[in-house]
Amino acid sequence: MAVLPSTPRLVTDPQQLAVDLLDFIRSKIPLARAMDLRLHHYSRDSLALAAPLAPNVNDKGCAFGGSLTSLMTLAGWALVELQLQERGEDCDVFVGESTVRYLEPVWGDFKAQAQLADDADWDTFFDTLGARGKARIEVLCTVPGDACRAAATLQARFVAKRRA
Repeated sequence: MAVLPSTPRLVTDPQQLAVDLLDFIRSKIPLARAMDLRLHHYSRDSLALAAPLAPNVNDKGCAFGGSLTSLMTLAGWALVELQLQERGEDCDVFVGESTVRYLEPVWGDFKAQAQLADDADWDTFFDTLGARGKARIEVLCTVPGDACRAAATLQARFVAKRRA
């Protein structure tokens, strides 16, 4: 992922922080700009990014699997990055490991929702970061499909490491 400005700051408006991060992603990651990545929603526990089908279509007329994976990866990364930024932590965040499952085609505009895995929590993550200067956290990302089922999922371990 691209390197964010290294000035740590506590932010009082998480929504503005999310908008600023999306602007940063779109300006530094050409793929995100080409996908027409958009912020759908952000809260402390979840983040959703959206993308229109047109720039992400495959030869079958449905969403390209690489776009689904990219959107889920960026949503998970952004969720972790925003939590760090809200606490004034200056870290590099990267994917340590991930598993993707494609469950059904996506025939329209789509979004990826990121949230912590059931056994993960921010307190443990930040305690570990404070003690070791690095920490990892499990994130689950989902692209909703038809009939309230997931069309695709990504389970990922994101790693944060304080910058020197």
